[in-house]
Amino acid sequence: MCDTLVALGNSTADGNTIFGKNSDRDPNEAHELILIPAAEHPGNSTVKCTYIEIAQVPQTNRVLLAKPFWIWGAEMGSNEHGVTIGNEAVFTKTPYQKTPGLTGMDMLRLALERSNTATSALELIIALLEEHGQGGNCGFAHKIYYHNSFLICDPREAWVLETSGREWAAEKVRDIRSISNVITIGSEWDMASKNLVDNAYRNGWCKRGEEFNFSRCYSDFLYTTFSDARQRHTCTTGKLAEQKGLLTPADFMRILRSHEGDNDATWTPEKGVAGADVCMHASWGPIRINQTTGSMVSVLSSGQPPVHWVTGTAAPCTSLFKPVWMDTGLPETGNRPTGEYDQAALFWRHEVVHRSVLRDYSSRIGNIRRDQVSFEGKYLQEVADLPNAPVSRRGEITATAFAEAGELETRWTDKARTEWTGNRTGLLYRKFWNQLDRIAKMK
Repeated sequence: MCDTLVALGNSTADGNTIFGKNSDRDPNEAHELILIPAAEHPGNSTVKCTYIEIAQVPQTNRVLLAKPFWIWGAEMGSNEHGVTIGNEAVFTKTPYQKTPGLTGMDMLRLALERSNTATSALELIIALLEEHGQGGNCGFAHKIYYHNSFLICDPREAWVLETSGREWAAEKVRDIRSISNVITIGSEWDMASKNLVDNAYRNGWCKRGEEFNFSRCYSDFLYTTFSDARQRHTCTTGKLAEQKGLLTPADFMRILRSHEGDNDATWTPEKGVAGADVCMHASWGPIRINQTTGSMVSVLSSGQPPVHWVTGTAAPCTSLFKPVWMDTGLPETGNRPTGEYDQAALFWRHEVVHRSVLRDYSSRIGNIRRDQVSFEGKYLQEVADLPNAPVSRRGEITATAFAEAGELETRWTDKARTEWTGNRTGLLYRKFWNQLDRIAKMK
């Protein structure tokens, strides 16, 4: 489960396009940040995606990816041209291809590696979809099959592409837009597959003579309902609309941290049956198996190098957004993560903090919130004051931000271990997280 949002320059405070996304995955499915250089490839070569090989192109772009550690593709990322994409699982009536194929995350990475505008990325994903289809298991701890939607943007434009099998519809973004784990395109679109409407009629999903609605005709009721996707989509759309014309990167960070209980000082992630907030937290039960494992906010400018604010860690409410530029490279963050605990990996170092906070959330989150405001405020201002800083200076900012974030997380860990308030979570919630800790070998 995920949420992705965008505001074009006509809706932001500084006239730049802003993109944001939470990647919601299994709790032990470590999230990693990688930067892949541009490359040239010999003729007739192939590229191995998560499951299948396809023909390679002569040249690929430099790309920044935020991804599940075990998948070739990515849930979100950007390239050297400022093309930035997030993908979502959508659940539809079209049967899922369970044999190995291209995943939506593979298509996202291929589009970033091979496109220089949002429109060309859109066209490439459509071509891949129509040639190869989409298929294969996309789950880590539990097998799951789904179709995909994409929010594709660059400094000048943005598109929403939503799919069901090999059928699709695309809508050009005019100002603000968000997507979630539900088809959001209804009866109006800018482009669509030629059989989109007829396929629905042939399968009896719509009655002839009625107005065709992509979302209503193709959406699977059960998965779409229990994912709380419509509720989350309403939340992100509403929060974007509230600040339309004044939107900033800080607003996007705040939206990605949204919980339904944010105005309740006693709220904890343990509460709720579905628990499908924008900042998603896993808990016991069959429909709370996902949580936000990584987050990203990108500011895309035509005249300046785009800056990407990444967490690299789970739960944005317990994480810090740190600035990264495509041309400065990523700082040293330790080992690449796997599905088991590794203190030398950024994701797992933060999990010590994250999981400590979950055990007494309402008391422990305050320390983190105060530091988030100070840390992110400082770096947002520093980046804004140096829009055309040389590569070396921007590289220093990134390295300093990651180092300072590490120091803050060490302090949070120490406080969580020593400041016990006596608050206790429920038995089933504790058992759920204790089991995850054992599987990840944290205990």
